[in-house]
Amino acid sequence: MAQKIAEQMQSLESFVRSFVQANLETRVSRVEKLAGALGRRQFARVWLESDTDANLPATLIARAEAPEDPQRRPAGIPPEPPLEPIRALLEERGLPVPRCFAADRDAGIDLLGDFGDDSLSVVAAASTASERDALYREACALVPRLQQIDRAPGVAAFDRQLDAAQMDYKAQRFAQWSLRATGSAGMQVVREAFSLIADEVLGAPQRLAHRDFQSANLFVIDAGNDATPPTIQRDSRIAMIDLQGAFMAPPEYDLVCLLRDSYVELSASSVAARIAEVRPLLPDAPDPETFSHRFDLLTLTRKGKDHALYRYAAAELGDRRYRKYLPAAHRALLAAATRIAARDRRFALLAELITEAASGGGAGSDAEKPCEP
Repeated sequence: MAQKIAEQMQSLESFVRSFVQANLETRVSRVEKLAGALGRRQFARVWLESDTDANLPATLIARAEAPEDPQRRPAGIPPEPPLEPIRALLEERGLPVPRCFAADRDAGIDLLGDFGDDSLSVVAAASTASERDALYREACALVPRLQQIDRAPGVAAFDRQLDAAQMDYKAQRFAQWSLRATGSAGMQVVREAFSLIADEVLGAPQRLAHRDFQSANLFVIDAGNDATPPTIQRDSRIAMIDLQGAFMAPPEYDLVCLLRDSYVELSASSVAARIAEVRPLLPDAPDPETFSHRFDLLTLTRKGKDHALYRYAAAELGDRRYRKYLPAAHRALLAAATRIAARDRRFALLAELITEAASGGGAGSDAEKPCEP
């Protein structure tokens, strides 16, 4: 499989053209490579010939796998599973996901429905406050539906979990790239704090989570969009992509990803309103105090990981697109750390490190040099 993926990466356009011809028996008029996120996976928009099969849409999205970066996951943790069968399971359960028109797991390619370019991050930026609230209300409503899905045989997501090894990896990356946690003492502060969070996470109810449920992976589409499988009833304008990372996590996890998203920084009142609406709808319906506590704990690990990744990408990959989101990520980190430390003094030293980093060129800035562990 790895060799086939490496070969198709050398010429994405020619590979896509031949794959479409062989699997859909139609011709391609144009292939446009799309800008990806921080992973190595490649994407392209594919225009089909105008005289194509009436059952096919005008455009598709080609999703091509690529050899992964082992630095992006802890040692001993396997890479993300393929898109199938989690996509098919979510489609079967009525979740708004892209249609699959053809796929070859060995070659590492999927031809998917095209939701267009209107991600929630793009639309929210141009919306009024009331329009944005309505969109986020619809997005949050997908989370209980995901969490209601029970274990299905053969779906790797149900055997993957946010565990202690991943938490420790996040801690080390956060300390190294985002904080002035110089020396072993500073690193130990971060690792011990994240270990405490891991204990809380492992003791919480475990529900299916998208894992990257943020505005860049949610799309605002119209009811007639043929990228959505015909089996799905369109009761929301929001659809999900980037599904392969799904795993088991506490009920708050996906809501942290969305409501503490660095791409769209929501007001405190909007976050509180969305939580008040969705919390009672969750299958486990955590009480407000438990929900708030775990929400803050997961904000530390999620935003710590994001912040470290933005700086790592700029310094090591030369990708500076995400530097502008560093301040928003740090604001979320600082607010959560302050609240947690007030409730539990075991997090006081971590809160101090996050506070100090803001004034010393660390977490709140776009400085790119990591500290020495």
